[in-house]
Amino acid sequence: MSTHDPSGPQPEGGGKPSFDKQSPQPGGGTPEGTPSDPYGNPPPADTPQDRPGAYGGTYGGTPQDAPGYGQAPYGQQTYGRPPYGQDPYGQNPPGHDPNAYGSPGAGPVPGMPPIGSWPNRILARIIDYLLVQVVGVLLVLPFASLGDRSGETGAFWLACALYLVYEGLMLGRDGQTLGKKAMKVRVAMLIDGNSPTQSAAWTRAAVYILPAVLCCAVLWWIIDGLFGVFDKPYRQCIHDKAAKTVVVSTA
Repeated sequence: MSTHDPSGPQPEGGGKPSFDKQSPQPGGGTPEGTPSDPYGNPPPADTPQDRPGAYGGTYGGTPQDAPGYGQAPYGQQTYGRPPYGQDPYGQNPPGHDPNAYGSPGAGPVPGMPPIGSWPNRILARIIDYLLVQVVGVLLVLPFASLGDRSGETGAFWLACALYLVYEGLMLGRDGQTLGKKAMKVRVAMLIDGNSPTQSAAWTRAAVYILPAVLCCAVLWWIIDGLFGVFDKPYRQCIHDKAAKTVVVSTA
């Protein structure tokens, strides 16, 4: 027979076991004030990313915690805006090459001498023309009559043929005629600055001479020369364009 009096004082918790308050177990539980994971995993370690201000803000942190200029929020280096005249890979885009013609002392390609000046080029052409004309006159003079103008056409054609052979051979050897040697200029391949190939040398000479034979010589040479005056950036005449050559200084 039970002697429990239901009207008597009830034990703490209503006589039922309490699940709200449990005694800490050895090696278990979490330190006071530290949130615990419902699955028993330990809390994550404190990392710089967990600290206030680590993502660039200053809320809850100091301005020193914000990423510095040129750094990403995770401490990685960023490229930012590339320097003027360069792409993000450090190369110079077209139109901003410091070695391109137009810079002081620069040639068509890096390491090539600068473009030959117009006075030197014109004087070199005049020297070559006079030399060839002298040879042509000497060859035609024995067969010409001094009393009339017979033989002028033949002398001109002979001079043009001599000039074609003279320039083709000389330029194919080292890129210089006698006139160009005297004025310290030479013909070079535009792509690499080397002496003209045989094909380029003869193409250059033919484009300069043959239209003059077929049409008005003086008119063609004026057109050819003026083309080079206005050509940018390498001052190529029509015969240079055809042969892919350029005239540079050797001084």
